[in-house]
Amino acid sequence: MEAVTEGRWEALPVALSPGVLRALRGLGFASMTPVQSATIPLFMSNKDVAAEAVTGSGKTLAFVIPILEILLRREQKLKKMQVGAIIITPTRELAIQIDEVLSHFTKHFPMFSQILLIGGRNPMEDVEKFKEHGGNIIVATPGRLEDLFRRKADGLDLASCVKSLDVLVLDEADRLLDMGFESSLNAILDFLPKQRRTGLFSATQTQEVENLVRAGLRNPVRISVKEKGVAASNTQKTPTRLENYYMICKADEKFNQLVHFLRQHKQEKHLVFFSTCACVEYYGKALESLIKQAKIMCIHGKMKHKRNKIFTEFRKLPGAFVHRCGRTARIGNAGSALVFLLPMEESYVDFLSINQKCPMQEMKPQKNVLDLLPKLKSMALADRAVFEKGMKAFVSYIQAYAKHECNLIFRIKDLDFASLAKGFALLKMPKMPELRGKCFPDFTPVTVDTDSIPFKDKNREKQRQKQLEQQRKERQESGGKKKFIKNKPWSKQKAKKEKKKKATAKRKREEGSDVDDEEMEELLNDTRLLKRLRKGKISEEEFEKRLTGTQSKVKAETVADLESEC
Repeated sequence: MEAVTEGRWEALPVALSPGVLRALRGLGFASMTPVQSATIPLFMSNKDVAAEAVTGSGKTLAFVIPILEILLRREQKLKKMQVGAIIITPTRELAIQIDEVLSHFTKHFPMFSQILLIGGRNPMEDVEKFKEHGGNIIVATPGRLEDLFRRKADGLDLASCVKSLDVLVLDEADRLLDMGFESSLNAILDFLPKQRRTGLFSATQTQEVENLVRAGLRNPVRISVKEKGVAASNTQKTPTRLENYYMICKADEKFNQLVHFLRQHKQEKHLVFFSTCACVEYYGKALESLIKQAKIMCIHGKMKHKRNKIFTEFRKLPGAFVHRCGRTARIGNAGSALVFLLPMEESYVDFLSINQKCPMQEMKPQKNVLDLLPKLKSMALADRAVFEKGMKAFVSYIQAYAKHECNLIFRIKDLDFASLAKGFALLKMPKMPELRGKCFPDFTPVTVDTDSIPFKDKNREKQRQKQLEQQRKERQESGGKKKFIKNKPWSKQKAKKEKKKKATAKRKREEGSDVDDEEMEELLNDTRLLKRLRKGKISEEEFEKRLTGTQSKVKAETVADLESEC
C-alpha cells in the first residue's frame, strides 16, 4: 500500500474515543502522518499489519492508538493482573520513549495500568511492581520480558496473565533481529495466545523480518509508506527532511574539526557517535574540557543504572551530547547528520547512495581551526585516567575497525596508525597484535615515563601507589626479577578477559539483562579454544589467531574491554 495522504483524525473511517482525541490535542498532533492514516484503520478493524516506513515517520502513534481503541472495545474489562497488550522494542531508550508517549494517553483512561520492563535494574523489582500494580499494557525489551516469563517461582505467573492478550506489537523489528533477539522473540511468542492482533513495524523489510512476518502474523496486510517525490522513486531509507553531510579529513584532523563544528553550533542539540564504548568515554571527557558552557553527557551499552537517568536528562537539555545511538529529523521535523571520513574511505559515500539509498552532500573541512591535540596530550600527562582512557579508546577503535561489516572499504591494512595515534593524542603506541612488527617514524612518543603519570583522583592514586609498592617488594624478594604473570603473552591476557566476559554474560542472563544468544555463542567458542590451549592441543600463536576469528560478529562495544599493555 503506497501513496497514502495525510488527514485529520476525525476523518478516520472508525471514530476515535474522546479520550484519545483529547490526548492528541494535548500533544499538538492536529493531523495524521501517512503511516498513521494507513495503519490505524486496518489495525482497529482487527487486521494483522506489517508496516514498513522510514525512521521518524510517526510509527509509535500508529500502534499506540489502535491498542487503546481495541482494549476499550473489549466485551470484558481487563482485571488488574490481565495483560491486554504487549509492545516489544530492541532498546531501553526506545522503550522509555514509547512508555512516555503511552502515558499521555492512559492518563485519560485510569482503568488501564501500564508497566515498563527493561534491563538495567533488579528483575525482582519488576516482579513486585507487576504484582502490586498489574500491567494491562506492557512495554518491554525482549531479554527482560523473556526472563519474567520464567519467574513463576518468584510468585509471578506471567504466562497465565497473558492469556487475555489482544494485541502484540514488535517495534523496530529489523533492529530486534539485527541485535540477535530472535531466540528471545520465539520464546516469548510460545507463551502468547494465537488468537490476537499482531503489528510488526520496521524501517526496512529484510528477509529476517519477512520470516518473522510469516511466523508471527496471520494473513497480514502489508503497508509500505514511502517519502514523497524523488525519495519515493529511490526508496530512500531516511526521512526527506534529514540532510546528510560528510567531511573528508585526515585522522589527526578529525577531532579538531569536530570540536570546531560543535563550538560553532553550541546552542543546538547534538548526538555524536563513536564506534566503541571506550571512545565514548575518552572523547566525552575531552569534549567536556574543551567545549565550555555546554552540557556534555556520555551514554553507551556498558552503563547500567546510570544509562536510563542520563538519557532522560539529555532529552530535557538543549546542549551537546555524546551518544552511541540516536536519530534526528523525526515526524516531519528538519535535521542534519554529519559523518567524518578518512580520505581512503570516500567510496563509502557512493556505497551509501547506491546501496542504502542515502544521498549525502560534502561539507569541506574548516580552515584555520585550532589544534587542540596538544591540550588533550597535556590532559593525559596530568591525569592517568585520561591517559588510560585514550589507550583503551585507540585499541577498541582498531579492533572495531578490523570487524567493520563493510570491510571492502574500511580496510585495516590501509589505516595510517601513526596519524590515528596523533588523532587520539596518544603519548605512546600501545602493545597490541595489529601493531606488532610495525615501525611508526611519523609518530613521536613523549619522553616522559608514562608509569609516573598520577591519577588526579587522590584515592585512585593512593591505591595505585600501594600496588606499585607491593610490586617493588615482590621484585626485591625475587631478586629483582618480575613474576612470570607480568610477562605472560597477550593471548593469555585476552583469554583471561574472555573467561571473565563469559562469567559476566552468564550473570547478566541470570539477572534477566538483555544479553543476546549470538554473543553467548561467541563467548562459549572462545572458552572451548581456551581449554584446548591449556591441554596443549593448539599453540599460543594458533590460539591468538583463531580467537580473533571467532569474535568477528561481536558488537563494537564488547571489544572496548580489550586493554593495551601500557
